[in-house]
Amino acid sequence: MTDDLPTAVARLTDVLERENAALAALDLPGAARLLAEKQAAAGAFAALQQAIPSGAAPPPAVARLRSLGERNRSLLERAIAVQGAVIGVIAAALPTASHGRYAASGAPARSGPSVAFALMARA
Repeated sequence: MTDDLPTAVARLTDVLERENAALAALDLPGAARLLAEKQAAAGAFAALQQAIPSGAAPPPAVARLRSLGERNRSLLERAIAVQGAVIGVIAAALPTASHGRYAASGAPARSGPSVAFALMARA
């Protein structure tokens, strides 16, 4: 699909607005569903932006797009921080096994000599 620059700006603006709304609501699955559409819109915009002659003024909507992009970055950073905090809470709540080892069944491994020690003892 070939776009002109104003159309590419409008497509990218639309997807960023939707992604920002999802991120603001911490709807991370909803934001993730927009990834392919965002990549396509950003790629089309980037390709057309390269075709602008140097010194030519970009469309006025590019300033809005820049603002949306900055907001998108801060919302993504917040989402990553929230996700990290949730993972930290879950990890802290999990019981720890001695030495962090697990048996084939998934149960914590019994304390005792390590496999390496057992192999050395045979030699």
